[in-house]
Amino acid sequence: MKLRAVASPSSSGPSDSELVVGAIAGERWAQEAIFRRYTRLVNGLSFRLMGSRSDAEDLTQDVFVQAFQSLHRLENHLSLSSWLCSITVRTAHKRIRRLRLMTRLGLRRSEAVNFDNVISSVAPPEAQVELRAIYAILHELPAEDRMALVLRRVEGMAIGEIAAHLGRSVATVKRRLKSAEAHLSSRLGSRHD
Repeated sequence: MKLRAVASPSSSGPSDSELVVGAIAGERWAQEAIFRRYTRLVNGLSFRLMGSRSDAEDLTQDVFVQAFQSLHRLENHLSLSSWLCSITVRTAHKRIRRLRLMTRLGLRRSEAVNFDNVISSVAPPEAQVELRAIYAILHELPAEDRMALVLRRVEGMAIGEIAAHLGRSVATVKRRLKSAEAHLSSRLGSRHD
């Protein structure tokens, strides 16, 4: 089932809790309202995690399908946005791992990041060069290291929040961040030598 994004909703309208109750009851309007309200959040996070517009769009569709199938398990209806972010992170993590495996097995070609889609054309040339290097390094990182680094550095999440989204302990997230930061520093450092 493909969903179509519609214009951003205004701040008025049903609460998240009302939408969740309606969606659980099978009300199509409530599902559409949840999608419209949160598609930009999920798609933006998907894009920053995946690095590809097409992968992000596919991931966004999968996230909403999963969310609507398991919405009845959401205990706190007011935490809908956080819950959707957790589904996005976990699904992106699985997808990155699967794509890398398929590439290693020769079932998929490795796709380079389209830098025109992720780096602003008005960014200074030296910033564009640095961002290209960072995105190339992100592409090499193990999936969990990449997820932790993007959630911390790009999304600005606290370590506890990252742990919750990844379903890992705080200690594991700290190790993943340390590993990713070390790899990033060594690779960027070797570029400048």
